Amino acid sequence: MEELRIANTQKLSITNRSQGLVTGVKDVLAFDTNEVVLDTELGLLKIQGAELHVVRLMLEKGEVAFEGRIDAMVYSEYGRQQREEGLFARLFK
Repeated sequence: MEELRIANTQKLSITNRSQGLVTGVKDVLAFDTNEVVLDTELGLLKIQGAELHVVRLMLEKGEVAFEGRIDAMVYSEYGRQQREEGLFARLFK
């Protein structure tokens, strides 16, 4: 049976500050060994740490699994607001 994504749902799972799983992911915007930036159903999610590696990326299911030392996970509404406003709304402010 195929799993369907429900809009505006999110699950964050962290095990021992070294393994993580995020659902509700639309896109991976950037990643390196110190930071992973995800565009999610609930806004931008920045994962900060050291020796971070994306170990599984399944955008069709909206899942990203990663490992490394996890120091912080921070949401930002900035990306979400930009998407919702659209290009013309931003141009004519």
